[in-house]
Amino acid sequence: MRTILEPNMETALNKQVNAELWSAYLYLSMSYDMKDKGFDGIASWFEKQAKEEFEHAQRFMNFIVSVDGKVKLEPIDEVRQEWNSPKDAFEDTLLHEKLVTEKIHGLMDMAIEAKDYATQSMLRWFVDEQVEEEDAVRSLLQALVVINDDKAAMWMFDKKLGKREDD
Repeated sequence: MRTILEPNMETALNKQVNAELWSAYLYLSMSYDMKDKGFDGIASWFEKQAKEEFEHAQRFMNFIVSVDGKVKLEPIDEVRQEWNSPKDAFEDTLLHEKLVTEKIHGLMDMAIEAKDYATQSMLRWFVDEQVEEEDAVRSLLQALVVINDDKAAMWMFDKKLGKREDD
């Protein structure tokens, strides 16, 4: 007998698992493209971002199992492979994070409507996380605008991002 999780919510949460795994693939793709372009620090930042997205997927999967749901892994769609510049990659990152925020808010709306308090509680962490994600990327983009074509500043930016600690 199933407990807390209703079938529509289970399906929606499983779709979010797939979206989080797709995000990890996207950030891995960005990482290796930046590495290919000689931006090892930026590549490291995106690699850590990919790891974080995989952890988000695991958080969703662990929750699904904890409320007696069934995790259903689906194929992951192909991701873009190249970006023109670090700025281009971070612009895509901000757009992507805004899309993820919309998805999380949609899940929260669904949980509120269903009076699914357990899912609401779990999703609050993701709501807060998305505020942090968008703010961090917005800040990096602002720095890239200031850097513009200054090669020394870009070198320093790259080195700084290479020192990102695991979150």
